[in-house]
Amino acid sequence: MSSFAIIALFLILGRWAAEFWLTRLNERYVLAHASEVPPAFRDIIDEPTYRRSVDYTLAKSRFGNIADAFDTLLLIVVLFSGVLPRAFDVWTGQFGASVGSMAAFLFAIGVALSIPGLPFDWHAQFKLEERFGFNTTTMKIWLLDRVKGLLLAALLGYPLLALVLKVIEWTGAHWWLWAWGIMVMFQLLLMLIAPALIMPLFNKFTPLPDGGLRERLFALAKRTGFPTRSIDLMDGSKRSRHSNAFFTGFGRFRKIVLFDTLVAQLTEPELEAVLAHEIGHYKKRHVLKLLSVSITGSLVAFAAIAWLARQEWFYRAFGFEFHSNFSAAAIVPALLLFALLSGALSFWLTPIINIWSRRFEYEADAFARQTMGEPQSLIGALRKLNQKNLSNLMPHPLYSGFHYSHPALLERERALVNGL
Repeated sequence: MSSFAIIALFLILGRWAAEFWLTRLNERYVLAHASEVPPAFRDIIDEPTYRRSVDYTLAKSRFGNIADAFDTLLLIVVLFSGVLPRAFDVWTGQFGASVGSMAAFLFAIGVALSIPGLPFDWHAQFKLEERFGFNTTTMKIWLLDRVKGLLLAALLGYPLLALVLKVIEWTGAHWWLWAWGIMVMFQLLLMLIAPALIMPLFNKFTPLPDGGLRERLFALAKRTGFPTRSIDLMDGSKRSRHSNAFFTGFGRFRKIVLFDTLVAQLTEPELEAVLAHEIGHYKKRHVLKLLSVSITGSLVAFAAIAWLARQEWFYRAFGFEFHSNFSAAAIVPALLLFALLSGALSFWLTPIINIWSRRFEYEADAFARQTMGEPQSLIGALRKLNQKNLSNLMPHPLYSGFHYSHPALLERERALVNGL
């Protein structure tokens, strides 16, 4: 095993060990506060519901540890057993090394690596979520979702891969800039078409019925200068009793979406406050800022892949032959290996991203408070959402830093009350 392969193995195991330690730390912290409802939450949640939230948190955590251990073991086997270069050689021997063949190889590897995770997905939905009363999905819907996802990946992902690989062959040394540009354009196109063409494949969207709530929410959108043509109800209840709200798309395709479960759980003032929070993200340009980070990150990633694609030691470390040209067959191993290895590095950047994301949440909360003229409507909504979703009310601060893109309930309440 080469020096770099050993380093890569330690990075993968280091990420797994850190994640395992964080989850165990969080479990102990939750258990330390499990005997009774902490004083800060006694006017928010009753004892039986709090106990169920503790059980739900621990069940998800323990199952997550098992799934993560399996994923890590699978990744190690795939990277270091030699199966990838053998599969690559067999594929090119059977189907050649054309752009179309190489795109199909990447797609096939992606599908193959997703299959072992299906039993875990099934267990999470039909055992864990079912046990705590959240699952409303049927086996038919679950299977159809995966078939639709596979077909979408084939219809959108394969042509995209083929285009990127063709551009690599056309543009030579600067291929990574062109490939990055294509990915950015695809990302923007997806944001444009997803609300109208993709999301309806999985959920039913119906206009919010006429009445007081619709009038209230459209008045809020007008008052805050949020351009929208539609406020839709999404049938989230056909899959889960969890609830959410969001806005999606841009330009004339922008629309506000409320889960039907959310509308059933909250009062009209609380729903207005939740929508004001979502509008706050728009008014503070959080989506554009996050998009800029994503675009910059993808540029760095393509630059890294381009550099690695010129390093013979990188290819040799995982059993691939090195070719110093810009053919699709020469670049595909670097693309594949980077995709598999990147998680071991990006994990350590998560707290930085979460700090930024939490700041956005505070800003959106402050906007909602200012728009509503009082904090209680949003506080009431947040309390109900945490209660109904059995959220972990006592996450360990270090675990929260790695896993929570939103501040904990008490932190948000404190900021809302103090006008921070």
